[in-house]
Amino acid sequence: MSNVTVYLFLLYGLFLTGCKSNNAIDASIYIKHIEVLDPETGFIGKRHVAIEGSIIKKISSEEFRVPKEALIIEGRGKYLIPGLWDAHVHFDYIPDLAPSMFDLFLLHGVTSVRDTGGRLAEVAKWKKKAQDDPTMAPRVMIAGPLVDGAPSVYDGSSHSRPPLGVETGSVEEARLKVQELADAGVDLIKAYEMLTPEQLAAVTDEARKHGLKVTGHVPLSMDVIQASKAGLNSIEHMRNLEMSCVEDIDDQRQVRQNMLQAGASDEGGILRSRIHAAQRAYALDNQSDQAKDRVLTALKENDVWQIPTLSIMTAMTKRQFLREDYQATFDLIPEEIGKGWKERSKAVGDSDVSPLMKEYTSWFFDMTKRIHDKKIPIMAGTDCPIFFLTPGYSLHEELSLLVEAGLTPLEAINAATVRPAEYFNFDDHLGRIEEGYEADLLILDANPLENIRWTVDISSVIKSGKLYGLKELEEIKDRLRRH
Repeated sequence: MSNVTVYLFLLYGLFLTGCKSNNAIDASIYIKHIEVLDPETGFIGKRHVAIEGSIIKKISSEEFRVPKEALIIEGRGKYLIPGLWDAHVHFDYIPDLAPSMFDLFLLHGVTSVRDTGGRLAEVAKWKKKAQDDPTMAPRVMIAGPLVDGAPSVYDGSSHSRPPLGVETGSVEEARLKVQELADAGVDLIKAYEMLTPEQLAAVTDEARKHGLKVTGHVPLSMDVIQASKAGLNSIEHMRNLEMSCVEDIDDQRQVRQNMLQAGASDEGGILRSRIHAAQRAYALDNQSDQAKDRVLTALKENDVWQIPTLSIMTAMTKRQFLREDYQATFDLIPEEIGKGWKERSKAVGDSDVSPLMKEYTSWFFDMTKRIHDKKIPIMAGTDCPIFFLTPGYSLHEELSLLVEAGLTPLEAINAATVRPAEYFNFDDHLGRIEEGYEADLLILDANPLENIRWTVDISSVIKSGKLYGLKELEEIKDRLRRH
């Protein structure tokens, strides 16, 4: 080979290298001209977004080249937001519905969920299935069974109290149960209402050793200020907060402790209901702004996050499940369950709504607003599939209710994206639309900051880099209808 030939060969190689470096950005999906949402500041303008594998590869205000085999999506007139979380679900509450829940979540843009109570074998099964193929399922984080005291509430004694919890009769039993769950690979611990103060302290201490957060209900033996100081990291449904928003907080706590002692041989669910019935009406009639401020200050100082689950806590009074669009979602769940939901939901009438329920609904909206104003972090969760809450669709209802309670649409979306990612320390790779982040995304047909209900107007779902366009979403619907 002559020197000239060698020179030309090397020059050609350098030319090819240069072309490659200035050529296409590696991408399997390329979304052009789409409005991109920052969940903390709002829409940042039209951007061009490249996805490679399961990762957001590039975001630019200028167009760029991608390989010819990349799927091109024209995003003009559309809006890109992060995939949504439902931070309070139960795969094990209706086992026959669980096999449909992955499809229901993805169909409605819910790309991550936090299961807050179920038999370990059951919830671990769904977590593993999601891990085995993250493109076909939401990310699943699990608590395992509720760690309860004695008697346990969810003990399997009735249809409404399936065996979601485990009874612990001592401090040592509570500690060992947390250790057992941690060793089994749960992502958080759920503490429940029949725990003693000493047991809750053991639960939070043991969880801390394993790097796990503890969520739950305020135990009936305590008030919320005590529970927040004991290390409860978050509270579901704001459960039992109202009982602490009274001036005679110490006296009312003693009443509950006496009732717990007197009913120690009763079923846990019956005893809990008895205490709620005895205390809730009094608490709501004797709320004090000063007492509320003390509760809110304790929650803020101890960084106790809130998951209001307004979609279930206000369901009896709001009865959103009677709307035509909501009833249509019952056709997507297994036929026997869906038929039962339609019949039972339509049987709920005005006579079933007591003045106390209406007062409780007002309290929930007021307290959610106060919590938000205090800048206590809020996560969006629903408690699906309890009480006609269709998995996936109910999360959009929750966002609307959070806005009704006083959050802006952007803040509600933040509660379903950034906050849950922060909760699990995933915020360096999930919950935002940034380069290097997970490609869990929704393409919407309308601006959700103008109307939060438009989060349901989904054009496409992207889960771990896999696109579910209108055709694929319709295929999911067809599959669900055949169940």
